[in-house]
Amino acid sequence: MEKLSVFITTYNNAKTLPICLESVRWADEIVVLDSNSTDATPDIARGYGCQLFFHEFLGYGRQKQLALDKTTHEWVLLLDADEALSPELQEEIQSLLKTTPAADGYEIPRLEQVFWRMCSPKTRLNHFLRLFRKSAGHVSTMPIHAAPKVDGKVARMKHAFYHFGEIDIHTKVEKINGYSTGLVQDKVAKGKRHVGLTMILYPPIYFIKTYIFKRNFYNGWAGFITSVIAAFYVFLKYAKVHEYHQDRSSLPVDLKQDDRGPC
Repeated sequence: MEKLSVFITTYNNAKTLPICLESVRWADEIVVLDSNSTDATPDIARGYGCQLFFHEFLGYGRQKQLALDKTTHEWVLLLDADEALSPELQEEIQSLLKTTPAADGYEIPRLEQVFWRMCSPKTRLNHFLRLFRKSAGHVSTMPIHAAPKVDGKVARMKHAFYHFGEIDIHTKVEKINGYSTGLVQDKVAKGKRHVGLTMILYPPIYFIKTYIFKRNFYNGWAGFITSVIAAFYVFLKYAKVHEYHQDRSSLPVDLKQDDRGPC
């Protein structure tokens, strides 16, 4: 039977960490890398017998890789502190590791909390690579949305895990504002510059993709609102790239009264 290490990065996650750790307490090892939380997060991790480490936040990718480096088993599972395995997925992973897994990594579907409700099972779920062989994988260096990459065969698990991160509209909008700022340098490095048409065309296309093709309409008004915010997130990413390339060398400008016109 293959042994499993779970690795989690935390910062002030006392509200969601217990359900996360409860869902993996059967694992052979749980590594928690904390960014100097000021709430009860470290005490919760100690209470579950986790291997607890501390390090200042290095960015999402580097922080997760550092946590991965501290694991000791060949098979590893990445969880965020606001995620948890469903009972069905726990059984599926345990059954898989009783054998020699045929793949080097496994993508898992994720059920999202959509503000005041969990998303409908009829929604088209996103799949995330979370379970993988340590010797074949690493975490990407993306500043935002860092994810594991595997050099080898990737298969999919059947059952889902839960994400409890989108608790209200305020939290969601704050998150996309921070994420969109964090992605500017990455997009600039990739040569993104003339993004005017993208700002105009891509947000409505993305709304249709999210609301219709991802079937968010099954989630009622929560699905409509999250689809609008998702489209706004796409807009913000490219609007901030456009802002980055503007010439600010002459600011602030001392305008004469007669020169003032519409912005």
